[in-house]
Amino acid sequence: MQQTGSPIPADAAGDQAIGDMAAPAPPTDHYADRTFRASAMAASRAEFQRENGGQTFSQIMLNLGELQLGSGHPAYRWGGEGWFGSDINRFVVKSEGIGSSSVEDADVEALYSRAISPYFDVQAGVRRTFGSPPSQTYASLGFEGLAPYWLELEGAFFLSTCGDLLGRLEGYYDERITQRLVLQPRVELNFAAQDVSEDLIGTGLSEAEFGLRFRYEIRREIGPYIGVSWDRKVGRTADFLRDTGKSPSATIFVLGVKCWF
Repeated sequence: MQQTGSPIPADAAGDQAIGDMAAPAPPTDHYADRTFRASAMAASRAEFQRENGGQTFSQIMLNLGELQLGSGHPAYRWGGEGWFGSDINRFVVKSEGIGSSSVEDADVEALYSRAISPYFDVQAGVRRTFGSPPSQTYASLGFEGLAPYWLELEGAFFLSTCGDLLGRLEGYYDERITQRLVLQPRVELNFAAQDVSEDLIGTGLSEAEFGLRFRYEIRREIGPYIGVSWDRKVGRTADFLRDTGKSPSATIFVLGVKCWF
């Protein structure tokens, strides 16, 4: 049946495309100020705003904390980060490394992190390497975030004080088999824009690592895991390693824990 009546005005809210109008200005006439002191209500409103988007948070997460069992001596490996700040701006410290009787290769990054979208941050700062290769300092520029289908991604460029340009891209995905059992495939790729012979790094893709870890979450904050990792040096990096009498590839069984607080 056809309805009759006055037509809806053209400027009615329902006829306007979403996002065409600027947000209204916040109100300045607060009714509660008529009953309570304006200074007390201003403090209350400021606290309300802080609790609903203006807080500072912190977290420490150990993504990799494991014992590695391969063809050689047992080794240990760690990888994680800690941060402090708000939803938009954060100070981040990252570290990863590997060692046996002593630390063989490690790095620490101090970064400023800025949210550029609901799911991704851009990060810039300083990176310092330690261990068997000569220690080196780098400028760091990268990103970190959550891609579609819950894929965790992280990447960065590193420019050393000697002019060497390196790159890293890594990602992992948590496939929940049950609420506590998690299967995590993980990939890490390392690149170099030039040969860095003193660090046994060649131009192009220098190293590829593929891992598969099976985790049991005792609770969300802690989950022991077992798994396997395949590490392969490629290209000129593999040639440099062969010249030292070492194999460019290794299959490693891992036993570790992921935790955060």
